[in-house]
Amino acid sequence: MSKLYKLGVIGDPIEHSLSPFIHSRFSRNENINIEYLPYKVSNSDFIGFIDEFFSDKLSKGLNVTLPHKKIATQIKGEISKEASYINAVNTIVNEKNGLFLYSTDGIGFLNDIDNKGFNFKNKNILMVGAGAAMESVLYRVAQRGVDNITLINRTQEKADRLIRKFSSMVSISSETVNESTFDLVINGTSAGLTGEFEPIENISLDSKTFFYDLNYSLTGTPFCKWAKQKSDSVYDGTGMLVHQAAHSFEKWFKVFPETNSVIKDLESMRE
Repeated sequence: MSKLYKLGVIGDPIEHSLSPFIHSRFSRNENINIEYLPYKVSNSDFIGFIDEFFSDKLSKGLNVTLPHKKIATQIKGEISKEASYINAVNTIVNEKNGLFLYSTDGIGFLNDIDNKGFNFKNKNILMVGAGAAMESVLYRVAQRGVDNITLINRTQEKADRLIRKFSSMVSISSETVNESTFDLVINGTSAGLTGEFEPIENISLDSKTFFYDLNYSLTGTPFCKWAKQKSDSVYDGTGMLVHQAAHSFEKWFKVFPETNSVIKDLESMRE
């Protein structure tokens, strides 16, 4: 019997997480024996849970999801440059010399949208939302040679914070340029999942505009349903979820798992 590695995903809520399914597929395909469980943990219990989980020698790592990505940066360990800059961690790796903290959301997004044929060079991007997921994506997109990013958010203060933070890396503002058409619209608000999504008005789009929802749902998100009225290039975050998970898996086991079959498995589950 091969060695068992203990893994899991920690969040609240956690009941509907697809991460256990995804990592079970990765481990089966790579012939690695894992136990990957969902853990519902409150903010107040987070650090205590981390200490207890990694006291077990079999514990190899954890994924971190909402609402814990920010507090996870406070874990004692070595944090990557990217995770430190965006102040968010979604992957914890237990090595012999301690814990290592990473963010794989941004690279997961790029992997997926690259595979879908979008080229960022000189493009005009609209980002809706200013939370942790959007910041991780913004960090990566800002380094892709885009022409301009427009960032809008229901709370202007949060948008302004990110605009100030990333203004040295990319042309970014909250002002919509009337003459220019957006090549890509990214939704990072939870309203894209809760059904409270309000259609974006007074922006210039065309049939070639890409729409991407960082949320994922096997029944389709409200944002995607709205976007499909405007374009054929509409995607939710299922592919991003699989790719960010693959990068976590690589951090744990030094092997990058095959992703296409796992994405197809998830697509086949759609209603």
